[in-house]
Amino acid sequence: MVVKPARQRFFIPHTAYSTMNTKPIHRRGFLQGAACLAGLSLLGSQSRGFQSAAVPTAKPDVLLSIVSLSDAEKLARTAIPEASFEFLQGGVGDEFTLRWNQEKFQEIRLNPSVLTDLGNLDTSQNLLGCPMPCPVLFAPTASSGLFHPEGELAVARGASATNTTYVLSTLSGTSVEEVAAATRSPLWFQVYVQYDLALTKDLIRRAEAAGAKIICLTVDSPVPGVRNREERARFQRPPHIGLPHVAKRREPGMFTLDRVIPIRLVWSEVEELIAYAKVPVVLKGIMNPDDAEKAIGVGAAGMIVSNHGGRNLDTVPATIEVLPRIAEQVAGRVPVLMDGGVRRGTDIVKALAYGAKAVLIGRPYIHGLAVGGAEGVAHIQRILLRELRMAMALLGCKDLAAINRSVIWS
Repeated sequence: MVVKPARQRFFIPHTAYSTMNTKPIHRRGFLQGAACLAGLSLLGSQSRGFQSAAVPTAKPDVLLSIVSLSDAEKLARTAIPEASFEFLQGGVGDEFTLRWNQEKFQEIRLNPSVLTDLGNLDTSQNLLGCPMPCPVLFAPTASSGLFHPEGELAVARGASATNTTYVLSTLSGTSVEEVAAATRSPLWFQVYVQYDLALTKDLIRRAEAAGAKIICLTVDSPVPGVRNREERARFQRPPHIGLPHVAKRREPGMFTLDRVIPIRLVWSEVEELIAYAKVPVVLKGIMNPDDAEKAIGVGAAGMIVSNHGGRNLDTVPATIEVLPRIAEQVAGRVPVLMDGGVRRGTDIVKALAYGAKAVLIGRPYIHGLAVGGAEGVAHIQRILLRELRMAMALLGCKDLAAINRSVIWS
């Protein structure tokens, strides 16, 4: 039964949750033969920096049926309670921006070059002191326990198995200390500014003490967006899923039909937090070249071009559309990353060609989590790495440095 909540104050950014019971995973027939599975496994084990032996084998009929990220999404729909799935998939307003995030990638054409000496394809890099075998990070997502009993701990293990950098959310249901203990890969920590700046500083120091390599400060959410799909689904957070980083520590912003009161969030406070942090601070939510310049001015070590997964303000451009302007403004002074809409290895190539050093994915690894736990999370990353390596080979790019505007058809 779904309970319709009374009008109330909500925490910012708005999160809401289903109270429905989990449905059993629907088993589908094999989509590929055993040879395909062996090929996937071999590719994953041979990919530079990946540790395939660290993750036990998931149910073969489930993982075998996932040969693309869209397959995982379809299976996740059968594994996640309907209301929680709507929360995960939903955007803001009429969800134009949500759709554009993927559609605009499809409008970009690639320009292959043949007979290039590819040598050993290399997808590795070092980003802000963090070695990465693949330019794909796991974006911060709220309360992964909604989608799998092990929640963030399963994500951490999947990240560890593929040496993927995991950006843990302030709104996670598992503490940063527990997650840090569960992964060997670099851990970043995403921070929402609290109503009291001292509380925000406490959270930063706590994340640093746990071993977070980077603080990822979200700057685009003084209020939540108009998430009609969430509202129609009547979400409530299950009481067993806590918020260990914010419980009783964040003044609730209020948004009803009558009033909207935003959280204070200004450049001077961001500058103060950057100066306070002992590790580099990356700003998440930059969509304007002028803001990119200000970010560098206050000392940001990097920035993430993000429209919050299409969950804040509708009809803003897709992030892949905004990325070239931000990269041009930044001109290599700090690393630029992006999230939103990445579903294929070719999408990664396009983002790198437009100036990103790496991309982040959110919903896709949650789909893998829902279907296969830690193994499912690792499987999603391995699919993207395989697709990226194939795209690079077919474009004539032997390493990430070779990916530039020349691979874009113009």
